[in-house]
Amino acid sequence: MSKSILQIILAFLARRVIRAYDPVIVGVTGSVGKTSTRGAIRAVLAKRFSVRTAEKNYNNEIGLPLTILGVRHHGRNVLGWMAAFLGVLVRLSLKRGEYPEVLILEYGIDRPGDMDVLISIARPDVAVVTRIGDIPVHVEFFKDSQSLAEEKAKLISALRDNGYVVLNRDDAVVFSMRGKTKANIVSYGKSLNADVRIMHSELRMKHEEDFGDMPDGMLFKIQYKGKVTSAFLPHGVGTPQLYAAGAACAVGLIMKMDIAEIVDACMTYEPPPGRLNILRGIKNSFLIDDTYNAAPESMREALSLLRILPAKRKIAVLGDMLEIGRFSEDAHRDVGRAASEFVDILLTVGPRARFIGDEMKALRSAKRGVGTEKIFSFVNSISAGKMLQSLIRPGDLVLIKGSQGMRMERIVEEVMAYPEHIKKLLVRQEEYWKEK
Repeated sequence: MSKSILQIILAFLARRVIRAYDPVIVGVTGSVGKTSTRGAIRAVLAKRFSVRTAEKNYNNEIGLPLTILGVRHHGRNVLGWMAAFLGVLVRLSLKRGEYPEVLILEYGIDRPGDMDVLISIARPDVAVVTRIGDIPVHVEFFKDSQSLAEEKAKLISALRDNGYVVLNRDDAVVFSMRGKTKANIVSYGKSLNADVRIMHSELRMKHEEDFGDMPDGMLFKIQYKGKVTSAFLPHGVGTPQLYAAGAACAVGLIMKMDIAEIVDACMTYEPPPGRLNILRGIKNSFLIDDTYNAAPESMREALSLLRILPAKRKIAVLGDMLEIGRFSEDAHRDVGRAASEFVDILLTVGPRARFIGDEMKALRSAKRGVGTEKIFSFVNSISAGKMLQSLIRPGDLVLIKGSQGMRMERIVEEVMAYPEHIKKLLVRQEEYWKEK
């Protein structure tokens, strides 16, 4: 079955299902934090509603309708697809089984026109835009970053006047999208002017006997309409997880949930694998596993976390940031400048990430007494992982991050303390990825 025919059938069936069951559709887009935000929204809304969202990163013209239909991807198995289609048609005709009250869908784009296709399948009632940043990921096939932002803003333009838009108040590009719709606007963020304001965030620490103090979640407060409520994320660390929780709070309020109920639900949210997860490493070290993907904005956030956490030595293992087109060299050099201020050992993976090392080396060479011998470059993640294994000492804190295509999770696999839990803890552990 060709991909184009598959897309046509999936889109047709998804539209039929939406017309038949009329669920509330929450659509999430942005360049950074979509999947974490989708997970946080699910945690909040599941407190009161029956919800469905993708278990995997289903956010394109095939994955989005699969989420709507509640069927799995059958790859090249034509008989499997035919059975899945028949099952959907039978459920539609007999109205068998319950359907979720709320669908939480992720709208991902790579090229101009992608958003039009996704909106034609499922038009949201609530549109959430996370962050885009100065140099967004996936800008490679767009004329410039503004063109990519305009493509994402189509999700907002598609809303009915009685719909809701949830915008990150701290991202200037995102907040400027408010002019694209007549729908109700709810903003979130750390800004004083955010409708749902994230305040007084701090890491809660716990003492590890072999290592010292390490994060045990994040304490913060949510301010809404003058009322301040304390909240806690027991599994999340870093600003990206705070933003995910802020967006989820905004959606919960739109859905008429009480703020106390919402912050209670936030405690059940667990960040997906590969998103700033703190893992135990070999030799009494700790790892910051941020291997799901990388963009300039998320790279800055990850380095900020590495900087503030205590450790005997701080090691950064950074791979290429892909799909940022003509911004690539400058963006990687910016990362090198940030890392040069505090990173003790740097390992880079890939040709673009070499610019990180080059910049760090140049800056450190200019400082008397600061050596450059602890900057290493590798072609692939496997060779970098083997080197890291030999470098790690007790008390080290290691950040591992890079774009999906760099397969940085293989490095985590080399140096994690409990590899028997790999399928639960690491990203891209399905057979499909293992074979690539």
